[in-house]
Amino acid sequence: MAGKAKPEARKSRKGRSPAMRDYYAGVLSKLISARQEAGLTQREVSLKLGMAHSYLNKCESGERAIDVAELWAICKIYKKPMSFFAPDEL
Repeated sequence: MAGKAKPEARKSRKGRSPAMRDYYAGVLSKLISARQEAGLTQREVSLKLGMAHSYLNKCESGERAIDVAELWAICKIYKKPMSFFAPDEL
């Protein structure tokens, strides 16, 4: 597979285009605001997800990427549709 370019979403955060980095920053911002709106701490959400207490802190800071299944579970906790976090446009 040498020489094949990675799809944009699979690149490291530093290797992504400015538009993709901005999009992901918007997703993280919405993740934080939805948690605060739900009146939950990072620790409470992490525990509801069955993750280590530092899990959501790393996600919200961009240190750890969120996969689709995790985002789906977070949507259920916050009572938000997936489209709230990941709009159709960059």
